[in-house]
Amino acid sequence: MTDHPAQTVPAEDCLSPASDENALTPLHPDHVKILRILTALFTLPFIIGSLVLEASQVLPAGFFIMPVVLAAAFLILRVPLRRYHARGFAMGADRLRVVRGLLFRSDTVVPFGRVQHIDVDQGPLERYYGLATLTLHTAGSHNASVHLPGLLNEDAMAMREVIRAHIKRETL
Repeated sequence: MTDHPAQTVPAEDCLSPASDENALTPLHPDHVKILRILTALFTLPFIIGSLVLEASQVLPAGFFIMPVVLAAAFLILRVPLRRYHARGFAMGADRLRVVRGLLFRSDTVVPFGRVQHIDVDQGPLERYYGLATLTLHTAGSHNASVHLPGLLNEDAMAMREVIRAHIKRETL
């Protein structure tokens, strides 16, 4: 697994022509690091629990800890990478397409005319890596919010402004 060089994709470059419907822009490579950290935090209680069971010495040494550590290593190294490759987006002139999911694929198209407001969020890990999550809130009840994590903060802000300008033009 090699790290990809950090890449900035300006919002204008995310605009895909109508003939290139299947081309998706990948998320920023640092998003994999965030997913791995979150997965490691998720597996930590299981590792601690297996260490406690090991300390009880009820069964032979390594009986509890080895399977848990192997499963945690798999989860930390492989699953975030697969989740990263299963996500992408395409920003058209009047819509945003967000694709995600490993087992259950979701391909969501959000017309800019349905967007009610837009958020750009950063948690502590995202702030550390300079990433952000773009959230589009739409009218309706099904999939009323569409989240696009793993964007450079500057790209998320630029995309927000492009969408906001489109909404402003539509309301005039």
